[in-house]
Amino acid sequence: MRDNVKLIKQCQKKSEKAFDELYRTYSSLIYGICLRYTKDEHDAQDLLQECFIRIVNKIGDYSYKGSFEGWMRRLSVNQALNYLKSKKQFMSEDVSEYEIIADDFNNDIISEMSAQEIIKLINKLPDGYRTVFNLHVIEGYRHTEIAEMLGINDVTCRTQFKKAREALIALINENK
Repeated sequence: MRDNVKLIKQCQKKSEKAFDELYRTYSSLIYGICLRYTKDEHDAQDLLQECFIRIVNKIGDYSYKGSFEGWMRRLSVNQALNYLKSKKQFMSEDVSEYEIIADDFNNDIISEMSAQEIIKLINKLPDGYRTVFNLHVIEGYRHTEIAEMLGINDVTCRTQFKKAREALIALINENK
């Protein structure tokens, strides 16, 4: 954390060298977030740049309370949501191709899958499902928080999450 404080202070003083180091240090973390909210690497790379522009522009607001990494994650998630909204992708896809089958699910299948295989399946979910799933399961937000962030009601959020889980189970069962 001591090195982070020095790096953050240098970034707040607009040091280009510090910005480069910040990018090298945290770009893989932020890129992972971007990939979870977009469907392809090109969009994730575009979003990564937008996230870092936002981080650099807001770094002066960082108050050294709480985790710097958490602060960057929160900014990046919000930027990802804005990106999806600007692309008009959020909750606009037809989900009729996803047969919702929640029975006959074996947890052993997941334990045999790699993290990359699971992420690929999550990325097959429609944007709305994937977004709510990521915010709840991976980012740890409560449904009421997600609903507020996305401008939807709590019931819609819970329904999107339930359908995301069911669709993910169906996709996992297809890959047995």
